[in-house]
Amino acid sequence: MIRPTKPEDTPELLALASGTEVFKPHEIIALEEVLNDYHQFNQGEGHRAVTYEQQGQIVGFAYFAPRAMTDRTWDLYWIAVTRQTQARGIGTRLLHHIEEAIRGLQGRLLLIETSSLPHYDLTRRFYVKHKYEQAAVIKDFYSDGDDLVIFRKRL
Repeated sequence: MIRPTKPEDTPELLALASGTEVFKPHEIIALEEVLNDYHQFNQGEGHRAVTYEQQGQIVGFAYFAPRAMTDRTWDLYWIAVTRQTQARGIGTRLLHHIEEAIRGLQGRLLLIETSSLPHYDLTRRFYVKHKYEQAAVIKDFYSDGDDLVIFRKRL
């Protein structure tokens, strides 16, 4: 079941993101700030956070929002599933839920930013599998040798 994220989900979502072993410690700290801001301020700005729950356990989540100063362009900032449930369709269901929610709000474009590092290879392949095109690469964006890869999909 995909449902709106609640403030009490935050500790479990932080543990989930950390447990993927993809995100760096400073990214987990940033996620906590994002979730706190979401619950305090950003829902009114159109931001969305959803949690995937299966048999009473949180197994995934996503965070997406409209991009300021654009015509119906959205950003997917976070999407993650537990290591134990990867490759079982949960990420796909989350992504489809996000796309449908954005379409329902007349969104026209979804952007996703990720890293070029090797441990993000499965992430990049996931986006390509779901018909996202690689729109841009900014060399050495995150650090030397770690490029920003931007994917896009017209909704």
